[in-house]
Amino acid sequence: MRASVTIAAKELRQRARDRSIFIIGIAVPLTLAGILSFALSDTDEDFTASYALVDADGGELSRPFVQALDSLDFAEISRVESVGEARRLVDQGDAAAAFVIPAGFSAAVQSGEGGQLEVIADPESPIGAQIAESLARSFASDLNAVQLSIAAVAAFQGDQADPGLLAQAEQQARTMPPPAIIEPVAAADRQTSAQTFFAIGMAVFFMFFTVEFGVRSILEERQTGTMARLLAAPLAPSAILAGKALATFIVGAASMAVLVVATDVLLGAEWGDPGAVAVLVAAGVLAAMALTALVATLARTPQQASSYASVVAVTLGLLGGAFFPLGEGLLATVGLATPHAWLLRGMRDVAGGSALSDVLIPLAAVLAFAAVFGVLAVARAGKLVERP
Repeated sequence: MRASVTIAAKELRQRARDRSIFIIGIAVPLTLAGILSFALSDTDEDFTASYALVDADGGELSRPFVQALDSLDFAEISRVESVGEARRLVDQGDAAAAFVIPAGFSAAVQSGEGGQLEVIADPESPIGAQIAESLARSFASDLNAVQLSIAAVAAFQGDQADPGLLAQAEQQARTMPPPAIIEPVAAADRQTSAQTFFAIGMAVFFMFFTVEFGVRSILEERQTGTMARLLAAPLAPSAILAGKALATFIVGAASMAVLVVATDVLLGAEWGDPGAVAVLVAAGVLAAMALTALVATLARTPQQASSYASVVAVTLGLLGGAFFPLGEGLLATVGLATPHAWLLRGMRDVAGGSALSDVLIPLAAVLAFAAVFGVLAVARAGKLVERP
């Protein structure tokens, strides 16, 4: 154990004198996270839409629709007097759509003739226009439900239909709650800002490059002959590997800790529960070490090891969603075959407010990758500490 600690301390002193590890492990991911988050920070802004409204009816049925529009927190409603003015606002791009309630709308609907609610949409504002159309369709569906209730009562009573009962049925249909409602979940509490998203993505992405320094040092010592002298000393090969692994773990965890603090202070990233982040970081570093060590056993020189590890890290990082959300579909399914995807999922869930107990599945997946890669790397570890 003492020999492993001594080797780890020596390795850490060497890494501290190597500026490249500070560049790859801290400077580059911090810079990229800042550039990407500030460049795309406008995507975090709340959606807003401007609508024009012409209420030429002002009747009993149009008032609820106008009140519903006024209650929308994402919509800015501009009341105008004429259809021409509403169309002008839409044509100029000052309104995503315009609602036109014609005169006599309420009377036409109540008499059974049917009313027409017009939506003038701006084709250059597709999202706002689609929302406007959905609002109008929803209102029309509610009116249809009222008319259907009245018709059902009238059909049941036949020629002896009581006007009072019809009025009562209409009132009940209007006030009756819908059979199903959509309850909005506090999704904003689970979402991460652009700063947080890219801070986590860049930290995880470059962590696999940072731990590569420790694994590559074994090949460098084999190439320079230092490994032969270590093997000639009364040291077990396992002690050498343990010392290297301990130093690599410290370097990887330390770089992640610096990035967590730096992105929090400089970029405003929110990482969530520190304890959960620490556990996920430890699991991620172990997975990165195991994967990099396995790749290194396939190389004969430090240069080959760096090339192989870089290709693997970049490929898995892209597939895992370090730079962009995977969403759903084939790419998201393929991404689950990478430790990056599970680690990023766990960290972003924690950043969104989840506790450690809520991310046990991603944590278990990352540890499973670490175990599988680690077993394979250990099985081939003899290549790393054999005499050249």
